[in-house]
Parts: sequence; structure tokens; C-alpha cells
Amino acid sequence: QVHLVESGGRSVQAGGSLRLSCVVYGYSYSSYCLAWFRQAPGKEREGVAGIFGFGGTTDYADSVKGRFTMSRDNAKNTVYLQMNSLKPEDSAMYYCAADDFVERRLVLRGDEYKYWGQGTQVTVSS
Repeated sequence: QVHLVESGGRSVQAGGSLRLSCVVYGYSYSSYCLAWFRQAPGKEREGVAGIFGFGGTTDYADSVKGRFTMSRDNAKNTVYLQMNSLKPEDSAMYYCAADDFVERRLVLRGDEYKYWGQGTQVTVSS
């Protein structure tokens, strides 16, 4: 019923910017909560940012606050992750995830999400 397609990942230099996109295919896009996660080799999956489809409220991991911004374009059924001031430690596979409902306090927990994209690779070099 729902599938997600991420794009925009590439190699960039530290301090640069990048915007990731996630197109959401499925019924009632606006009713879904959406989030970005990332995972680097040998490290645990980390919740990066989440957005509530109806109101657009966002939450961010402490590690990206002030640098990353999540937004949505409902006309295009697309959510974005604008990544500024990139650091080498931001290098990871980035995944988009969605579910019909996620509690606000759990928005950055990956096990709360039912639908996942295939990921897009971000590599930040110094």
C-alpha cells in the first residue's frame, strides 16, 4: 500500500550542503508520520528527523539540530531533508520511513515505523 523512494545522496566535502528527497507512494499520504534515519557501517541506526504529516511538526536528533531541516511538499507527496554544514560523521546510508501513527516521543525510534525505503548513500569527505 505504501512505498518510499529516496534520492539525492552523493559525495560532498565537509561544510557543504545536500538535499535528500523521499517520494511517498500510497494512500492518504498526508495522514502518515515520516522520518529520516541513517546508519553507518558498524554503528547503530540513528533517527535523524521526523515530521507529522498533518501539522508538519518536526523533531530532530541532537546531533543534527541547527544543521538539518526536514520539510514536506504535499502537492508532490515528497518530504525533504536539507543538510547543511555537513561533517564526515554525517556519512551514512539515509533511509526514509513512514507509518500511520507514531507518538511524538517515539518519532525517532526506527522500530515504530512500518514502511521503509531502500536508502540513499551520503558520503562527506574532509
